[in-house]
Amino acid sequence: MKGFDHDSGEYLDIDGAKIYYEIKGKEDGPALLLLHGGFGTMEDFNVILEELLLEYKIIGIDSRGQGRSTPGLHELTYERIQEDVLVILKHLNIINLSIIGFSDGGIVAYRLAVLSLLKIDKLVTISSRWNISDALLTEDMFLKSTPESYRSENPDKYSTYQRLNPAPDFDLLAASLVKMWLDPTPSGYLNDKLNMVCCPLLIVHGDDDKLLTRDSVVELSGMIQGAHLLNIPFASHDAFQQQREIFMISLRQFFSS
Repeated sequence: MKGFDHDSGEYLDIDGAKIYYEIKGKEDGPALLLLHGGFGTMEDFNVILEELLLEYKIIGIDSRGQGRSTPGLHELTYERIQEDVLVILKHLNIINLSIIGFSDGGIVAYRLAVLSLLKIDKLVTISSRWNISDALLTEDMFLKSTPESYRSENPDKYSTYQRLNPAPDFDLLAASLVKMWLDPTPSGYLNDKLNMVCCPLLIVHGDDDKLLTRDSVVELSGMIQGAHLLNIPFASHDAFQQQREIFMISLRQFFSS
């Protein structure tokens, strides 16, 4: 079975933007939604899809302005991405599902768990901030990261964006993402409201992650009853890719428990 390819999906028009999604895997299997991180695409998950495709109906969405999705006219916020996801799930008649969210995708997943009527069976967040304090710790890093520096340091991701996006404007995307990462309003982080998460939760953290501290995920895991914390050694922000075997062992156990 093949992973996400950016050739076999469809667009849905949502409030002035064309949001791209793909469905892979077992057609009659339980639904599993995958939400990628900033500057990324659904293809970032292909490294873990091989065995998931055999059991799950997998939905991948390129977040607004990223991958094949256009930015539209609305400001990019976690709330806006959350609303896009809900429109697509309603279009697909999906209300029962599990979610894996990486970085920004995990922040959106937290919002879905607290603020939507979705029936979430299992929730996995990877390298995902959960309060504005996390973001402010790295504010200087975000503000110093210009479009030019990102292009230079991440040529493959920049090339992928330019190739896939139907209306590429990398400078606009970079500025929009930084603003979203530092959003102190209710359209951003849920902060202490995350104690309202009531579905089984696996919090994944790379021990060398420069964008999210170990103390922060330990605090969050203590706030949410029954939450599990996987702190992966020798891994940074892309922990699920860098230490795939460790991640998959824990994911299989979490999904089967």
